[in-house]
This record gives sequence, structure tokens and C-alpha cells, in this order.
Amino acid sequence: MPRTRQAVAQKVADRLYALENAIDVALTRAAELNATMPEARGEARLPAMIGQDALNKAAKAFTSLVQARRRVVETHQSLDEARVQIGLREVDSGDALPKPDPFTEGRLVEVAPVTRIRAVA
Repeated sequence: MPRTRQAVAQKVADRLYALENAIDVALTRAAELNATMPEARGEARLPAMIGQDALNKAAKAFTSLVQARRRVVETHQSLDEARVQIGLREVDSGDALPKPDPFTEGRLVEVAPVTRIRAVA
């Protein structure tokens, strides 16, 4: 039974990781689009009102993707809790560090210290 649970859990984890990656790619493309539209307007020397509606909609699409990503992160956390409930241990999937708990009181928090570069030679 544990092997079946482990195989099923791995199947779910594989789909989750694929979704996380897909959303990150979509966020990147949406950000590129949002950055390119004002640049294109400027290059074409068009008035600011041209394309504003499209920019508003693209910005809303980006915001929706950010919200979707947040929900997927929450799903990941819930699935991790379910993994513990059914008695499966955590399996590393290539990350250098153990998976930290990204939630404090239901809110995402910074989970790793940021190292600042002091000088570049």
C-alpha cells in the first residue's frame, strides 16, 4: 500500500511541478508583453492614449497570473500537509536546501536570507 501511495503522490507532484513551471513561464511572457507595449508605443511615436486599453487588459492578465501562482503555492502547501497525513516522507526533487515552510499565519514570507553583493571585480 505505501508504494502505491508513493507512486500516486509522485504522479501528483509531477503535475504540480509542471504547473508551477508553466505559470512561471506565463508570468514571464506576460511581463515581457507589459514591458514591450509602452516601448513599442514610444518607438512608433504614438500618443499615450493609443493602446492604453490593451495595456490595462494585459496588466489585469498579469495580476490574474500572480493570483493563480499564489493559489498553486497554497495548493503545494496543502498537498505537503496531505503527504504528512498519509505517512509519506519528503523526497528531495533537486533543490539544494530542504523545503522551508513559506507560510506564517497564512501569508507568504521571505524564506531565505538575501545575500547582497558588495563589490564586483
